[in-house]
Amino acid sequence: MNISNDKIGEDDKRSVRDSQDMILTFQVSFFAMCRLSSFPWSTLEMKLQCNDSSDIILEILKKTCLHSICRKTPPSVKYRRIFLSELIKRHEATTAEPLDDLYDALGEVVGAEEEPVCYKSYLLPSGDAVSLSESMALISEGTTGLVTWEAALFMAEWALENPQIFADRTVLELGSGVGLTGVAVCRSCAPRRYVFSDCHPSVLQQLRNNARLNGLQVGSGPHATVTVEELDWAAVTVKQMRELSFDTIIASDVVYDPEIISCLVGLLSKILNCTVKGSCANVYISSTIRNPDTYSCFKTQLESSGIKHQVINGPVKPIFPYNRNTSIEIIKLYL
Repeated sequence: MNISNDKIGEDDKRSVRDSQDMILTFQVSFFAMCRLSSFPWSTLEMKLQCNDSSDIILEILKKTCLHSICRKTPPSVKYRRIFLSELIKRHEATTAEPLDDLYDALGEVVGAEEEPVCYKSYLLPSGDAVSLSESMALISEGTTGLVTWEAALFMAEWALENPQIFADRTVLELGSGVGLTGVAVCRSCAPRRYVFSDCHPSVLQQLRNNARLNGLQVGSGPHATVTVEELDWAAVTVKQMRELSFDTIIASDVVYDPEIISCLVGLLSKILNCTVKGSCANVYISSTIRNPDTYSCFKTQLESSGIKHQVINGPVKPIFPYNRNTSIEIIKLYL
C-alpha cells in the first residue's frame, strides 16, 4: 500500500512539474512574440482533458497578458489579440465555467490601436527580463537592425555561459542592432565598460532607448561604463582602435551581405593588428549561416588577410526561444 501511495505521489509531482514547464514555455514564447504555432497547445489540451477546472488557463493568463512585464512592455496588440483568441478557443472546448478574466483581457486589446513598434522580452536565468522595443517590420527605415536576430540570441546564451570572457573587461560590440546581447552581458556578466555600436541613426537611437529601458546608465566619453557609439567600419583607423583599447570584441549576424564582407574583414584586421603587440583582444563573431557561399566567402577573405579562426562550442543550455534547427556558428579570430 505504501508503494502504491509513493507512486501516486511521484505521479502527482511529475504532473505538477510538467504543468509548470508548459506554463513557463507559454510565458517565454509569449514575451518573445514567437510564432503561435510553436506554443505547446496540444500539451495544454491534454492537461485540460484531465482537469475540468480553469486553473491552468488562469495561470497562463497571469504569466502572460496579466503579468507586470506585459503591462510595462507589451507585445503587439495584434499578437495579444490572436494569442487570447487561441487561449479562449482551448478553454471553450472544455466543460469548465467561462473565465471572465479571459474575456476582459481580450476586451482590452480588441479596440486598442496598434503601435509602429512593439516590445519583445527575454527572460534571463536570474528571473529578470531583457525588454526591447523593436520595429514591427523586418526591414524598417532602410535597415534590418531594428529587430533581434537569432545569432544575437545564440551569442547572448553563449555569453551567459561564459561570463569570465566579459567580467571586468572593456567590450566593444559591432553591429549591436536593438541591443539584446549587450543588455544581457551588462546585466549578467559584469563588464568594466560596454560599448554598443552601429552606423544607422535610427538603430543608434533605438539602442540608447533600449539600454535605458533596461536600467543601463548610458553616458559618453572614456569614463562612461555604457556608451552607444556611431562606428563607420570603412572609416575607422588602427590609431582610433588602439586608443579605444578593447579587451573583447563581439558581433552577431554581421555576415549576411557579400557587399560588406571586405569592409568587415578590413575592420577586423585593424582590430587584431592594433592589439597583437600588446594584450591581444578576444574577437568573437556569431553568424547565422543562411547562405553557405556568403559565409565561405567571409572565411576566405579572413584567411587572405592573415586572420585565423577557430569554431567555438555554442551554448549548452537553451535560455531564449528561437529555431534550434537554424545553423549558427561562433568563431574566435586571431592572427
